[in-house]
Amino acid sequence: MSTKQPDGQEPPLFLVDRMLGALCRYLRFMGYDTESAHSMAEGNPREDTLLIRSAERKGRILVTRDRELAQRAGPRAVLISGDDVIDQISQLVKQGLIEPELRLNRCSICNELLRPARSEEVSSASYAPKNRGDLRFFWCRHCRKLYWLGSHSEQLEKRIRGDF
Repeated sequence: MSTKQPDGQEPPLFLVDRMLGALCRYLRFMGYDTESAHSMAEGNPREDTLLIRSAERKGRILVTRDRELAQRAGPRAVLISGDDVIDQISQLVKQGLIEPELRLNRCSICNELLRPARSEEVSSASYAPKNRGDLRFFWCRHCRKLYWLGSHSEQLEKRIRGDF
């Protein structure tokens, strides 16, 4: 489940502001290493400066709905204009930053890489489907959350792909 870009380049790394929680989860579903401002303590008056410095230091693209923050960050930032997460994804696709493909190789909660789930992890998850058939399961070691590609992921992939 590689996230290499079609041109063979390494995929971009993202840092999203607090206003883009849904986009953060979707980027992770698509396999993009995406940090969130939610990992920072709330209420810090210097948060914008810290976000810019973190993006620069870690080589991340700052994704924000805040026009002033985007201007301060310069070329390292992408200003998101839409309210709907699918419109936001579309904007990033049109800018050539992402490919609209469900990869399911990162935890949507903590951003950790997923690994194949062990049978005991699947059986101990009360929310796992009972009819497992050909399903492949993935596990987040940090969150202890189980993921799988099922009918819900087909719907998610249709939403992500949109009309691209």
